[in-house]
Amino acid sequence: MKGYCDLFTVTLFTGMREGEALGLLWDCVDLENGTLKVDKQLQLIRGTKGQYQMVPTKNSKSRTITLAPSVVKILRNVRHKQLENKMLYGSAWENSGFVFTNELGHHLFASTVYKSFKRVMEEIGSPETRFHDLRHSYAVASISSGDDIKTVQDNLGHATAAFTLDVYGHVTQQMKQESANRMEQFFKAVNS
Repeated sequence: MKGYCDLFTVTLFTGMREGEALGLLWDCVDLENGTLKVDKQLQLIRGTKGQYQMVPTKNSKSRTITLAPSVVKILRNVRHKQLENKMLYGSAWENSGFVFTNELGHHLFASTVYKSFKRVMEEIGSPETRFHDLRHSYAVASISSGDDIKTVQDNLGHATAAFTLDVYGHVTQQMKQESANRMEQFFKAVNS
């Protein structure tokens, strides 16, 4: 379970979709510049038992996400652990190029990640939380922190800023109310 915490954390702080995170390749990660490019996702082939394929993102557009330094540190640690496993397992190691892998370097299976995520959520008392809610949490945190809608739209890979506003407009309404409350406090301080 510990092995998936990095995946969950990176997903939470980038807003990637599950398939995008599972399909993230090292050649799309620039640790020196603190960015990652999202241009594909790993998807289960319907009607098969565990066969996956790489497909374009949901809207077939690539995007580049600028990472928080803490996320870069996590990714460096993931890379280091993979290099250790490569040395430990030798020829059994699969050089798949995926960022998030099992101990032998093979891509992760969505069903295994799902089960692990649900166990973690049950342990913290939030069994109804879905993996996709990490994406929503990222969006709400970004907007609440003051990121502009265009930046949030770009990071999430939404087709338009209007769509982002439609989905997360409640956050901006809350921010407007908080702004009005701050202005009220300022008004009172000036007029007292």
